[in-house]
Amino acid sequence: MTLEELVSCDNTENKMKSVSEAVEQLLVAAQRQGALTVGVYESAKLMNVDPDSVVLCLLAIDEEDEDDIALQIHFTLIQAFCCDNDINILRVSGMERLAAVLGDGSQDTGEPQDLHCILVTNPHTDSCKTQGLAEVASYCEESRCNNEWVPYVTLQAR
Repeated sequence: MTLEELVSCDNTENKMKSVSEAVEQLLVAAQRQGALTVGVYESAKLMNVDPDSVVLCLLAIDEEDEDDIALQIHFTLIQAFCCDNDINILRVSGMERLAAVLGDGSQDTGEPQDLHCILVTNPHTDSCKTQGLAEVASYCEESRCNNEWVPYVTLQAR
């Protein structure tokens, strides 16, 4: 491995960790403000009614869900919709960490919360914008410039 590859690898790891932390901060801030929509079906309804309010779409999947054809079809349709409407998309893994960050939503219905698709809508205050949204949006833009249309980040278990 050359020095350039080693430095590049280290920078990539630092960037991924930074973006992962920014995603967590953004989710917590958006949840406090009621600016989160959680679930594939709920997200599809919101994007159909008010796509202009959506600033970020997170598609979450772990290895055990990779073979779920129905979920992959939903993801493909959501990704196409997001691309058509200039909505930043980020694919994340680490469903266990995602559930920990958002809390247990199963208390209301008794069923586990569908965390496969999460939308962040326009924040009502600037605090949410500064807490991660700019960094995540920058990462998505940078990835698109590198022809990676749906960037990927792993949420780190703590």
